Amino acid sequence: MTALRKYARLEASALWRPTAEAQRRDVIVSIGDATLVVSDLRDQALTHWSLAAVQRANPGVRPAIFHPDGDPGETLEISADEAEMIEAIEKLRRAVERARPRPGRLRWLGFAISVLAMAALVVFWLPGAIVDHTVGVVPQVHRGAIGEALMQRIERVGGTACADAGGLRALRKLRARLGSGPLAILPSVPVASLHLPGGHILLDRSLVEDHEEPDVVAGYVLAETRRAKTSDPLRDMLDVLGPWDSFRLLTSGEVDPGALDDYAVHLMKVAPGEVDPAPLLDAFAAARVRSTPYAYARDVSGESTLALIEADPMAGRDADALLSDADWLRLQGICGG
Repeated sequence: MTALRKYARLEASALWRPTAEAQRRDVIVSIGDATLVVSDLRDQALTHWSLAAVQRANPGVRPAIFHPDGDPGETLEISADEAEMIEAIEKLRRAVERARPRPGRLRWLGFAISVLAMAALVVFWLPGAIVDHTVGVVPQVHRGAIGEALMQRIERVGGTACADAGGLRALRKLRARLGSGPLAILPSVPVASLHLPGGHILLDRSLVEDHEEPDVVAGYVLAETRRAKTSDPLRDMLDVLGPWDSFRLLTSGEVDPGALDDYAVHLMKVAPGEVDPAPLLDAFAAARVRSTPYAYARDVSGESTLALIEADPMAGRDADALLSDADWLRLQGICGG
């Protein structure tokens, strides 16, 4: 989004209150990849707010007070002196709102569903058919909002995404090098990597801290990207939640918060499925990344990942460095370790 790039370096002081009962504290607010980042005065991230879910409690009044959609107890107060940040947030909120499906369209969809309810019993009531139809009509911006909501729930267990400034710059360079979706590294999650609707890929800090070279974490990113292409992440979620939540998403455009909580727990309990070595090797070749380090990270003996070792597309060839040594060190310290 052009507006995001324009405000990428904008920062402002603010007062943040995590709950209605808590005291306000001085923070720094900045604009990240589709999020507002709230950090303490030592530049440690405290929370991320999805731009798609930012609401204003006092339109037209300053100091401006913002809160996440559905949680008016958590507030961010920005003084009138920080007019540029207030205007930037409002502009980005308007841009997100323009990208949403129009309410009139949703009303039309609800009317159409009502009219065709009897026919749906015959044509669409089978669980697979409902999921297929829902996946086909949910727009990308809504998928991104669902992914952001899931990430916030996963952060409650795995910790807020690591946000060391130098590490984030290195992470963005790795993302650009691999051509992946948004990347985030969490302090402690039970699985090494997972992907969410909207293209988000979450990684455990061990992938950068416990290995000597960036090829390992790059391999996990390529594997998650391949999984997302093989099986639609939104479909995976609806297959787990069931036809009722699919029908709710189809008719109201919303997913029950409790269902999102359940699915976040499911993601952290279930190991990612295996990726077919042939297309995965094609992905390594296209990205000019060695597959051998990733293979040994998956299985130190190499027995179960032998195909990725023997057919490494970069074996005996010079590969462009994924990151400079300095950027790799910054990425290894993204969680402050």
